[in-house]
Amino acid sequence: MQQEKDLVEAARRGNGDAFSQLYEDYFDRVYRYIIFRVGSQEEAEDITEEVFLKVWQNIASFKWRGVPFSSWLFRIAHNQVVDHLRKRERRKGVPLDEVAVADDVDLDASLDFQLSVEKLVAAMGRLTDAQRRTLALRFAAGLSLSETAQAMGKSEGAIKALQHNALAALRIVMSAEAGG
Repeated sequence: MQQEKDLVEAARRGNGDAFSQLYEDYFDRVYRYIIFRVGSQEEAEDITEEVFLKVWQNIASFKWRGVPFSSWLFRIAHNQVVDHLRKRERRKGVPLDEVAVADDVDLDASLDFQLSVEKLVAAMGRLTDAQRRTLALRFAAGLSLSETAQAMGKSEGAIKALQHNALAALRIVMSAEAGG
């Protein structure tokens, strides 16, 4: 924890190496949170980069207020996801045959992964926003109960209840979609 505080303080002073270390420490967790929310690898990569650009632009204004740096970071990620989803609703999709695919991409594996993510995202679409966000922070981003509570501005008890209810609802939705 002290090492993270030292990195954040150095990054606040403009130290690029410290920011790079924070980027490396958090990139995978932020990316997993975002892909869990948007369901698209390409969109998740773009949004993750936008998140870290916002963090870099605003880290000097970050203040320690009894919450971890990760809570501030995931609030930025959440806001970027919400903005993206609003914009996505206004756009039309690109047909699959118009998408350029690199030669070295395992298309079958990529499509299987994309279908799995799409099924999960569709099932999560039946949950409340608070339930979706709780699951994304807890399981995709790997935040602790305490960190999730702080990122969402709720008590740990509320997060426990949201998580329990979300998982129960998700089981029902996915079971119904699987025909069982």
